Amino acid sequence: MLEEIRTKIEQEISKLMHELNVDLPVRIKIAREHGDLKENAEFKAAKERQAFVQVRLNHLTTRMTELSKIDLSDLAYDRVGFGSRVKIHDMELEEDFVFTITAGDFIDLDAGQVSLESPMGRGLLGVKEGEDVTIQLPAGQRLYKVLTVSTLPQQLED
Repeated sequence: MLEEIRTKIEQEISKLMHELNVDLPVRIKIAREHGDLKENAEFKAAKERQAFVQVRLNHLTTRMTELSKIDLSDLAYDRVGFGSRVKIHDMELEEDFVFTITAGDFIDLDAGQVSLESPMGRGLLGVKEGEDVTIQLPAGQRLYKVLTVSTLPQQLED
């Protein structure tokens, strides 16, 4: 899981670096050639995009630093945490859901990923298999039963 996240971040950094160093300078140069910069929407849009790309690159660089600090030996073996694959039962809907707890902004509900930063991720953090947990979601409180937990250290053993 860590390698998958690192790969995604590295790919996005590469794409953004190309945009920042190649595409945007060309767009800014062309926009400058159109004249008055005060009323030049193309110039303004390119500069705004440039600022956004720089902020996003800083964020991704920070994320890479955070990932490099994760020590798998520090992760709980029997409790929900980063990288855990969790199967829960929604007591109200009488439905089961399976997902993987991911870091930060790497969320893909279609792929069954839930962020540690989300209400669901925060609510399940530290919960053991077999426990009931009440989680405050935007739609209100929900009661879940944790059916199975496969932690990242357990997955790496398999």
